[in-house]
Amino acid sequence: MRKKNHIAAALFAAAALALSACGSGDGDSGTSVAEVSEEAGSQKAATVLDKPFEKPDLVLTDTAGEKYDLREATQGKPTLIYFGYTNCPDVCPLTMNNIAVAKKQLARDKQLSQAQKDSLRVVFVTTDPERDTSAALGKWLKGIDPDVVGLTGSFDTIQAGARTLGISIEAPTKDKDGKVTSMHGTQVIAFSPKTDAGYVLYGEDATVDDYTKDLPALIKGAKP
Repeated sequence: MRKKNHIAAALFAAAALALSACGSGDGDSGTSVAEVSEEAGSQKAATVLDKPFEKPDLVLTDTAGEKYDLREATQGKPTLIYFGYTNCPDVCPLTMNNIAVAKKQLARDKQLSQAQKDSLRVVFVTTDPERDTSAALGKWLKGIDPDVVGLTGSFDTIQAGARTLGISIEAPTKDKDGKVTSMHGTQVIAFSPKTDAGYVLYGEDATVDDYTKDLPALIKGAKP
């Protein structure tokens, strides 16, 4: 198990510094770029926060086109939140697939009840709402884990919500060749079912094994 403790200010700065630049062409070229910049020493997978984050006050639209109040819908439930987008060529699908595979492994855990396993919520909030409509999110997540909650809405609202977690998001930009680049933080935040606070942070280097080992504790609201 990999974890570290930092003072809240340092963690907030580290989270804001971790950005992934993902680009994808609108045409058939499939050109893409991915660059990651992270603070030195951030290679640890799990960071237990000394001062947990408050859950974002976000009301967005889910894959069924219905209003989704994040705080209300996930209250009292262990929740993982990730901000990314469906056209991301690398980091986003890798992160979501890692969580999905680890989630499937919960079936083997005999120390958790089925109700505890079913209580886990995984939320994917798009950073590219112009292209990631409810239908687009639903189609993409169906190939990863149809139980994941996909959310879209106003970019400004999403950006403000991510900022409360120290996650930086920039509006997608398109160059003259039609390649779209999106800068977004790559952290996964785990929220406790006991306090509804985000008390564990995962970097993009978190593996299937990391999530598999930690999910049972996170589901109980314990430190991994």
